[in-house]
Amino acid sequence: MSNTLLSVQIIPKSQDGKDVYELVDRAIKVIDDSNVKYEVHPLETTMEGDLTQLLLIVQEMNHIMIQEGCSSVISQIKILHQPSGITMDTLTEKYREQ
Repeated sequence: MSNTLLSVQIIPKSQDGKDVYELVDRAIKVIDDSNVKYEVHPLETTMEGDLTQLLLIVQEMNHIMIQEGCSSVISQIKILHQPSGITMDTLTEKYREQ
């Protein structure tokens, strides 16, 4: 069972004029390739899984941004860690029933 929800907003700084949306799409592909459950929202993407695994995904996202030619990357993250288990559905199901 998942014990962590991690939301990440990645803000790459392109030095070669590359479209930032294209870079964000590449960062989201890192999440998709990891096979963790995730949801993309307008200002951040939320992942569900093991804390260590999710932090490694954020690390990989940053590495990829540098490989893509970014001079710097800001990653803003929010973490809800609950050893007994937590899911996105647990926090949002009451809003989906409306």
